[in-house]
Amino acid sequence: MKPRPAVVAFDIIETVFSLESLRERLEAAGVPGSALDLWFAQVLRDAFALDATDVYVPFKDVASGALEHLFAQHRVPADPARIGHVLAGFAELAPHADAEEAFRTLQQNGVRIVALTNGNAQNTQALLQRAGLDGMVERVISVEEIRRWKPRREVYLHAAAGAKVDPSRMALVAAHAWDIHGAGRAGLTTAYVSRGLPYPPAMLAPDVTGETLHDAALALTRLDA
Repeated sequence: MKPRPAVVAFDIIETVFSLESLRERLEAAGVPGSALDLWFAQVLRDAFALDATDVYVPFKDVASGALEHLFAQHRVPADPARIGHVLAGFAELAPHADAEEAFRTLQQNGVRIVALTNGNAQNTQALLQRAGLDGMVERVISVEEIRRWKPRREVYLHAAAGAKVDPSRMALVAAHAWDIHGAGRAGLTTAYVSRGLPYPPAMLAPDVTGETLHDAALALTRLDA
């Protein structure tokens, strides 16, 4: 069993903050709210393809391009106002109900917290402040700093270096199997937030699993100190 981490890095989009509020913005633009999952999957697909070919494009630009494609599929005009209205929703995402409890549990156990995101650092910091979580987060680490996307190994090693700990002393909490896989391959301890979804057997298994964000955080504190 791996030791209790000294630092926990939280994935942000979907793990700490829900995308659900974007459904209404898609619907207001003329696209079914049910297309949200497809759109986000296309964002990740395009970003991963770019990164695999050593090209870095920021999250907002990848998301905008995938949104234009989605609009075209639904025969909705991809005018700047529609695109902008949907993308502006990323600044107003709501945290999952147990996010504060998860952070506080780690903090009370002497575990440091950082945010590790494929998104923009400034937007992430604003989200944390809006949710009242920023006081518990030591630092926001964005892939913008090294111009590689998670799940590249370099991102996780950069995060550990930034937190001044060995990768073996850092854990990642994420609701994405691809993120857990990448962090595990880089030598981090991993905590998967399942929310009722099974973990893909093709991926490197997480060290601990929790049904909720707080369950995952609690499981990390129960590792041997």
